[in-house]
Amino acid sequence: MIIKNNTTKLLVTLSFLLILPFVQKQWFNLYSLNINNISFYSILYYLSGAICPSLVYLNSLKNYTYYNFTNDKTLSIKIIKGKRLLFLVAINLIFLSYLIADYIYINFDLIFNLFLEGINVPKPDIPQLSFLIFLVSILLIFKKSRFLLKKIILVNFILISIYLWHLQINNISVDDHFHIYRYFGLNDLNLINLFILVVIEISFYTWSFLSYKTNLSDWIVPKPQKEDFAPFLNIFIFYFFIIIYYSILT
Repeated sequence: MIIKNNTTKLLVTLSFLLILPFVQKQWFNLYSLNINNISFYSILYYLSGAICPSLVYLNSLKNYTYYNFTNDKTLSIKIIKGKRLLFLVAINLIFLSYLIADYIYINFDLIFNLFLEGINVPKPDIPQLSFLIFLVSILLIFKKSRFLLKKIILVNFILISIYLWHLQINNISVDDHFHIYRYFGLNDLNLINLFILVVIEISFYTWSFLSYKTNLSDWIVPKPQKEDFAPFLNIFIFYFFIIIYYSILT
């Protein structure tokens, strides 16, 4: 029954996301008729830019944050330990920490470029970046701070989405002065923002699996089973529809 209810909620959410861009386009047409004055539709159109990011926040926080795994190390024959585990832990932790630090930097870079002109945010040099990666890594190791960090990431996604919505509405061009412009070589900044979040989601799940309960303290991690790959599929399905949403809206 729980699975059925979750599936129904997901289908309703995805259907809403497919309908929303067409509704927003109608609001934009009504807003364009009186573009020089503030009207109900102009306010509605501006606020509608936060709907999809808010749904992403709620869905990710509920389904892609508090992971539980049922693998029992005492019963599992296939395990990961030693140098292989050290390699996986180091690569995943450093990569995820770098992504998070850089993603937060993108947020501040947009704020200063859009609203505080004349004040430049210097990109962290190697020592500063190393310190930020180390700080984020520490937060990821502990359970409570890891969940707090995930909430910060999702709030960061909402803020960046709103800034990009502001850019789109006001026809503000983005050049190479914006840090986000350098990602992936894409022109659609919404997709860049989304792709960064998807990579963080996947890496966050992998880290949650590696660091689950006493895995790291015991320095033994059971190899993932088929059911452990289900969240990857859920993440790809959900964000595929988010990509469709932004594609239709564009």
